[in-house]
Amino acid sequence: MNKTSFHIIHADVVTPRGIFHDGAVAVRDGFITYVGSTAGIPADDENAVEVIDAGGAYVLPGFIDVHVHGGMLEDFSEPSKKAFDAITKLHCSQGTTSMLATTMTLPKDVIDTVLEEVHSYINNDMPYAKLAGVHLEGPFISPKWPGAQNPAHIVPPNRSWVEAWEEQYPGLIKQVTFAPEREGAHELIKFLREKGIVAAAGHTDATYEEIMAAVEVGLHHAVHTFNAMTPLHHRKPGTAGAILSSPAISGEIIADGIHVHKAGIQLLASVKTNHNLILITDAMSAAGLGNGEYKLGDLPVIVKDNVCTLKESEGTLAGSTLTMIRGFRHLVREIGLSIEQASKAASLNPAKLIRIDHLTGTVETGKQADLLLIDREDLELQKVWVEGRLFQD
Repeated sequence: MNKTSFHIIHADVVTPRGIFHDGAVAVRDGFITYVGSTAGIPADDENAVEVIDAGGAYVLPGFIDVHVHGGMLEDFSEPSKKAFDAITKLHCSQGTTSMLATTMTLPKDVIDTVLEEVHSYINNDMPYAKLAGVHLEGPFISPKWPGAQNPAHIVPPNRSWVEAWEEQYPGLIKQVTFAPEREGAHELIKFLREKGIVAAAGHTDATYEEIMAAVEVGLHHAVHTFNAMTPLHHRKPGTAGAILSSPAISGEIIADGIHVHKAGIQLLASVKTNHNLILITDAMSAAGLGNGEYKLGDLPVIVKDNVCTLKESEGTLAGSTLTMIRGFRHLVREIGLSIEQASKAASLNPAKLIRIDHLTGTVETGKQADLLLIDREDLELQKVWVEGRLFQD
């Protein structure tokens, strides 16, 4: 992809102020310079600016996936430039323009290597979707709710580890997922809050009361809501009940029709849509491929008809093969969200969560031209731009 300057005209442009019908977007050197009506688009002083007639298609901000493990046989937990290129290329082709390299519950030395490799990758040219940082999903989780994480590597929350990683790679870690009921969790939360790192509950046996106590010290996010956590009961609200009832907690959702029933997503969306609903894929190495045997972290996974389960624990879901465009369509078609609401969940809300909304997440002047062109009728992707560079397979 090469940076270009171009105009998109005759589009329905999805913006924070609503949808501009017969709208236009002007891009110069990778940044948005105009958003408004097609009739009002300013003339460009370049001799040959490409003009793209959208024919009424939607222009949306690029998707931001804060919880994704891999794709195309590659896993962020087995880091290399080749792996990162394959993963970011696949997800870019499906509308993701920024993402967090998400780890698993792994030995510390493996996490050390992931951080080193991601740091190196970010500091060089990233040809596809941008890695905005790292999401550490574990190893500080509950042994009672390991899900598809390897229980052998679970350890209690360790603030000193995270402090050392943050000192070595300032700003690289954007999110840490842990069980907030475990000893040492509150000290970890306080450090994460100081550094602006997302403190997220996940793979947790916490009661409602324990979650709310963690919120008091800075917990403000929950991973793959309803999965791998204490469920909602009318006398024991659990982690799920705390997420649903607290506006302080944003909630991720895997909108694939497999991980969460339609009614569960609708319930979460009804209380989180405006600011706190966040679409994720939780995609693993099988994403972009078909049925077969794969790995998630260091555990074998069987994939059949897009359902990923641990080989050694039949019925335990193990990530997904979801892509953001499929999740976006699910939110619109099956859950009933508007295009604007689904766009917030897929772009603006995650951008705010990891504090990159000054750069991306909306179609506004001054921001990076991370843009999608999506057909109005079938919501299929037509084009993807990352910092104004057109994705080409």
